[in-house]
Order: sequence, then C-alpha cells, then structure tokens
Amino acid sequence: MISSHMRLFGAVVALLLGASGPAPAQQLELKIMAPAAPGGGWDQTARAMQQALVAAGVARSVQVTNVAGAGGSVGIAQFVNGAKGDGNQMMVNGFVMVGALAMNKSPVTLEQVTPIARLTEEIQVIVVPANSPLKTAQDLAAALKADIAKVTFAGGSAGGVDHVMAALFAGTVGADAKKINYIPFSGGGESLAAILGGKVTAGISGLSEYEGQIKAGKLRALGVTSEKRLPGSDIPTFKEQGIDLVLANWRSVVAPPGITPEQRKTLSDAVEKMAKSDAWKEILKQKGWDDAYLSGDAFSDFLKKEIVRVTDVLKSVGLVKS
Repeated sequence: MISSHMRLFGAVVALLLGASGPAPAQQLELKIMAPAAPGGGWDQTARAMQQALVAAGVARSVQVTNVAGAGGSVGIAQFVNGAKGDGNQMMVNGFVMVGALAMNKSPVTLEQVTPIARLTEEIQVIVVPANSPLKTAQDLAAALKADIAKVTFAGGSAGGVDHVMAALFAGTVGADAKKINYIPFSGGGESLAAILGGKVTAGISGLSEYEGQIKAGKLRALGVTSEKRLPGSDIPTFKEQGIDLVLANWRSVVAPPGITPEQRKTLSDAVEKMAKSDAWKEILKQKGWDDAYLSGDAFSDFLKKEIVRVTDVLKSVGLVKS
C-alpha cells in the first residue's frame, strides 16, 4: 500500500516539476547559427528562438553562433560542411540568402539543407516624400514607363529583397526591369535621409522601418506588398491598385543535410512547439514581426518556388548571369 502511495506521490511531484514542459530527459541541447553579424535580422531571429525555446521548456539550452559574410554564403558553407548529420543544429536564414547565393555563385545552395520551418515575414512598402507629385502606385508605374532612367529607388543591399521588389514592380507594370535605377544603402538611416532629402524618387523597405515617418506625414506610402490590406491600415495594397505584386521578406530555420527522418521530426516538433508558445508570440509582438509559420512539405515547396522566383528576377536585372 505504501509503495503505491509513494508511486502516486512520485507521479504528482513529477507532474508538478514537469508542468512547464517535457521532462529534462526529453529536452534538447541545441545550437543555432546566425549566418550574419550580431544585431541584424537573422541574429535577432536566432536569439529570439533561443529565448523562446528555453522559456517554453522545449530545450534545456540553446547556443547561438554568428558566422558573417556575403549575405549568408559563408555561414551556409560552414553549416552544410561542418554540421552534416548533426540533429542538434539549426541555421536561421531567409529571403536575402536566396539572392546572395545566386549572386555569389555559391557552390553551396539551399537545396542542400534540410528545411524545417518558415517563421516570420515582413511586408514591404514603397514610399515617396510627402511633397512628391506621385500619389499612387499607378503614378509611379506611369513614371517608369515614361522614362525609367529618371526614376531612382533607394533600398538595402544589391540583390536583397528591396532590389528584387524594385525589379518586380518595374517588370509587373511593363517597364524594362534591366534598366531600373536602384541605389543600395547599407543602413536604413542613410536611405531615409536620401528619400526625405528628395535625392531619390522612391524608397523601398520593410513597412516597420518607415512606419513612423509615414504616420508623421513625412513620407507617403504608395502601396504594400501584402495579399490583403493590413488590419487597421489605410495603405492600399499593390494588388488593389491593379498591380499584381505580392512579396514578403521571410525568415526561416533549416537543419543540416544528412540528418535522419527521426532527427528532422524532433527538430520540427521543437520548432512547432516554440512557434505556438506564448513566449514566441510575445517576442513577435515586441519586434513587430508577422507570424508566418509554415512547416513540413509546404515549407519545402515554398522554398523551392522562392529560389526559382528570386533567381529569375535577378537574371532579369542582370545581377545573375543566365
């Protein structure tokens, strides 16, 4: 009788101790690579994962390492070669890496990693100074078709999401994407100064970057790249203005090549638990990131399509040779 009481007591204690998550024996010790310098989007994503995985009781410990260089090309090469078959390692990546690998003619590609999940996305916006004669996306389209050389776009790095978007916009409205006049800036502050100072026609970035200036009336948003109008926003989508342009700067997490189906399932389950946790939802809210969780075959298919789409756009503007 005592033994059954003891067993019951032990079960209750175990239940109470394990209430915050799985038992320690099931917990993971993970390593996440951010293939960029500390402080940027991928680094922030990796550290947000670190925080949420531990807070949600999914992992006992998570170590983040930074390997910077060439839009993630250096990091992915190290990851694919050095972490092969290791079921406790993951790497954060995203849209920017797709273009960087194509432009750098990287021998290591995203086809070699094991897709786990897309995590977040950020909608892009095209803005002009408040005193610009361009009032709508169709006005910008008309200016491009009239004389593309006179229209200048400010944005982030060459071949990145902003550059791809400028090319997609031009191509979608019937202008010659090869002739777009795109000026890359290393930081958001520099591009903002160029737009506000009237040095460029328009600026492209993630919506959160320009939101404050739009609300303050210093910039006018011509359109956003979401499928539908964002909740509580009065900025029209490009689609509703008759321009079929939908694009998001997504971030995802992948595992190394050569892991077993069981290892992949363990990592996928861990990331799914994290993505559904209150800790992760709180981080998304703080950072202003949109939840874009997508896993399994659906994410693998999405990744394949994005690689084709981005590479085609970069070829269309001459940044990647056919």
